[in-house]
Amino acid sequence: MDNMNVNGMPGMNRAPGMGGTAGIPPVQPMGGPRPMSGPQPVQPIQPAAPAQPMGAPGMPAVSGMPGQPMVQKSPVAMKPKDIAGLIKTIVIIVVSLIAVTFIGLFIWMSMNYQEAQTDLDTKVAVAVAEAKDEQAMELEQDFLEREKYPYKTFSGPIDYGQLTFEYPKTWSVYVAAAAANSDGDFNAYFNPIQVDAVSKETVNALRVTIRDKSIDEVSKEYQKAMDKKDSNLTMVSTTIGKDGNITANRYTGTIPDTKDLSGIIVTFKIRDKTAILQTDSVLFQEDFDKLLGTVTFNE
Repeated sequence: MDNMNVNGMPGMNRAPGMGGTAGIPPVQPMGGPRPMSGPQPVQPIQPAAPAQPMGAPGMPAVSGMPGQPMVQKSPVAMKPKDIAGLIKTIVIIVVSLIAVTFIGLFIWMSMNYQEAQTDLDTKVAVAVAEAKDEQAMELEQDFLEREKYPYKTFSGPIDYGQLTFEYPKTWSVYVAAAAANSDGDFNAYFNPIQVDAVSKETVNALRVTIRDKSIDEVSKEYQKAMDKKDSNLTMVSTTIGKDGNITANRYTGTIPDTKDLSGIIVTFKIRDKTAILQTDSVLFQEDFDKLLGTVTFNE
């Protein structure tokens, strides 16, 4: 036991004159702070750096378990194959939208075209029908005009100045009263195909009358008819005849002593008598005017 120190360590003896084992420094406590010799300077406290959130921009992602070192993860880059697939998908969607738009426009334009075509076909059909009807009427009118030629010549009583004029050959003539020896009135009636029963209301293409009265007396009778309140008869002076040298009075409107006959009356002097040429309808005006242009008589 003599060679054992206080702590039980062999070969360790205390130094002479010391209360402890010779040559051995004092033992420091385990894990404790080392004694400070004199005043120590106070270190300033540095502020802690702010914690970065997980996945924050600019910071690589880290992962790890508590107590284990943190492992940084790099951002995952898209592969060229994935980018090409995304572009292909976008292109397909855009092309599909364009195709649907064009299909819709095509259907809309087709419907409008069909409606316009149907309307055009209807208008063309109506126009063709109208043109055919108009052509048929023109051909019929031309035929009727050709049938009138050559015109026939009418010649009245010699004692009454032998009134003469041309009229269509398709007209029939009916002489109702033939004057003899310059006594009484002369009356004749003309109408296409046949002359209907004569009356004040019967429509005839032409009435010829030679009255045994002066032109002044006959003019006064027509003036009285014009002066009536409800009369629409009007008169103008004109010239007629083959040579255009016959002075005449031309009356247009409702014929006196009739209700519905609206026509033309021309009066002129033949010797001491008065000739009256009358059409009962304006429908015969063209033939009537041609006829007036062929009138002649003996003075």
